[in-house]
Amino acid sequence: MGLKLGTFRNRKPYTVEGFPATISPAGAAAMLWDSEQTAAFLAGDPVPDLPADDADDDLLERIEAAALLGVTPGTWTSYKRDPRIAPHLVTVAGVEHCPRRVLTAFRQAPAEPPTGRPRGSGDMVPRDEIEARLGDLLDRDPGLTIATVQQELGLAYSAAARWLPRLRGQRIADQVLADPGLTAEQAAQQLGFPTAVRRAAVAAAQTVLRGRRMLPYLRSVADAVTAAGWMEHQDVAVREAGDDALAAVLVLADTAPAPALVWDERHGWRTASSRRHPTPKGGGWPGKGDGVRYLCPGNTKPDPQKLLAELAR
Repeated sequence: MGLKLGTFRNRKPYTVEGFPATISPAGAAAMLWDSEQTAAFLAGDPVPDLPADDADDDLLERIEAAALLGVTPGTWTSYKRDPRIAPHLVTVAGVEHCPRRVLTAFRQAPAEPPTGRPRGSGDMVPRDEIEARLGDLLDRDPGLTIATVQQELGLAYSAAARWLPRLRGQRIADQVLADPGLTAEQAAQQLGFPTAVRRAAVAAAQTVLRGRRMLPYLRSVADAVTAAGWMEHQDVAVREAGDDALAAVLVLADTAPAPALVWDERHGWRTASSRRHPTPKGGGWPGKGDGVRYLCPGNTKPDPQKLLAELAR
């Protein structure tokens, strides 16, 4: 349509009567449209129908992939790291997808036997597999206990106590976003989480939901930085940065005034001296140092253009 992404989001031309429906599922982080349907609409031609049958080479985004495997989107985040899936992931318009045939083969593969925890042993499940394995257990038993997680996955008590509320929180957040009329407490009840664990799970869900509410603003900043030529288009991810705070990182191009931009909900925006390690280990907030400069101090959500001006200076 000849529009910048930010202009497209502001004008919302897709709300015009007759504009093709998005092909992204409800709750998706980004909206995508079929190019042939969109081109036909803009040319004033009849809009063709989408294929009615599923095909092996269909590309599915995270919500669709999770649904095909019968897991939650949060669990899919760990599944996609599996060597049977990871090499086949492709990015379309900044959104990661997986071919249907890869997911079908993965679903039909024999399940791996559960791992026990010998007395006195350390954590036995690789970190990048914990979420997927824990998600499987939670799918089977919403009342999953820390003791069972320790026995089945070989996790230490502290690790199990950290991961279990976090995963329950992700599922509550997914439920609330799918049905905005629900409260987090009601979603926890629908998911079958026991009363004793709901408080921690609801608190974790509130953190997840807070991060998702920040995404539109963070994406507007990413759009502005991309339009300035200082960054390739990239999907913005919000993550925990310690003390229940949230943070996000934008990795900048070589031509940008800094290697990276980091946002923290407690302190706002700063520059980073490294693209590879823009945040300190443990998620802390750096003080002063080479390449670290605070932008728009006192304002954690400055206007994107004002932020760009600060960065340019």
